[in-house]
Amino acid sequence: MSVRIALHPPFAVAPVLAALAAHAVPGVERAEPEAARHTRTVPAPHGPAVVTVRLADDHVAATVHAHPGDEAEVVALVRRWLDLEVDPAAVADVLGADPLLGPLVAARPGLRVLGHVDGFEAAAVTVLGQQVSLAAARTFAGRLVAAHGGAAPLGLRAFPRPAVIAGAAPEELRAAVGITRARARTLIALAEACADGLDLRPGQDPASVRRRLLALPGIGPWTADYLALRALGDRDAFPATDLVLRRALGNPAPAAALAQAEPWRPLRAYAVTHLWTAHAYV
Repeated sequence: MSVRIALHPPFAVAPVLAALAAHAVPGVERAEPEAARHTRTVPAPHGPAVVTVRLADDHVAATVHAHPGDEAEVVALVRRWLDLEVDPAAVADVLGADPLLGPLVAARPGLRVLGHVDGFEAAAVTVLGQQVSLAAARTFAGRLVAAHGGAAPLGLRAFPRPAVIAGAAPEELRAAVGITRARARTLIALAEACADGLDLRPGQDPASVRRRLLALPGIGPWTADYLALRALGDRDAFPATDLVLRRALGNPAPAAALAQAEPWRPLRAYAVTHLWTAHAYV
């Protein structure tokens, strides 16, 4: 199925493609920023689906390879993943006059907050990325997929489901992925929580999810706050301990960063995305 998804223009296509490519999990995603195209697997009720999106200034063209009963759900996931419902003018009204953010908003009008199609995948890759580079996190995630993922259309792989990782032994994960024993235990604890009902999709109460995440071994404020932005769709999320974000703000302490961001409520996630984009993807 192919569908043209409308959006509120403008759409800052290049930065979104750069962010997608920077985070692409080997085997699960195929990034083609030069063609303004990105392909990835998507979890669906009848089994893994694959969607290819081609980004344009005023729409997104999506080609969905899925069970017919899952196609509408996959399209809805794409809308949330790429933040296609937002009106950029409303964001500019809040952030456009800010001395720091105003020039960034003017330079990249229509910049979206990149979400995710799979909350567990977002969380697992975030755990794998703790205290390592983004490139290392992608390598670890690719190994996890190779060892425990499933088949998907178009020769891609599906990210492993929580129950699969929950059933793995820490030593098995450590050997297959190349992570520490402590990181393997955190990954399994996360998978167990998700298999037991921890919901990391948009619409959940961020504060409640944050408490449950922080109760897991090896998960701290940065991971919980980052997932609020990427997985839960919290448009006021602000990971104050993030190193790239703090660098973009002049290296304040987290408490000072929170105070600096107070005028950006309730759209701090857009402020974060603009700052990340200016300092990490261009």
